[in-house]
Amino acid sequence: MDIRKAITANKPWGKEEVLANTGKYVMKRITITRGKRMSLQYHELKEETIYVVTGLLIIWKSEKFEDRILLDPGDVYHVSPGAIHRFGAPDQEDTVIIECSTCELEDVVRLADDYGRN
Repeated sequence: MDIRKAITANKPWGKEEVLANTGKYVMKRITITRGKRMSLQYHELKEETIYVVTGLLIIWKSEKFEDRILLDPGDVYHVSPGAIHRFGAPDQEDTVIIECSTCELEDVVRLADDYGRN
């Protein structure tokens, strides 16, 4: 049996907890603070599957505010390499998601960011 603590990183939009990094997949618990959103981005190689645990997840597919979908708890969303996406939480509550992905953690091409990151 292998018991570990999650590795937590605070982000300007909330926090990210790495639950597993096996070299074959990475699993994270991500908390997006209410009213915040991640960068608009895509990945060249990385592939992700998102599971909404609590709250509503807003997913933008471009910089246009209206180009978005809403996911409820229990919904699953797949992000293929090259797919533009941005995750956010509504103003009323935090959103918690589980992300299971391939291991290319540095594979982030930011197209827009609310916090001035490149």
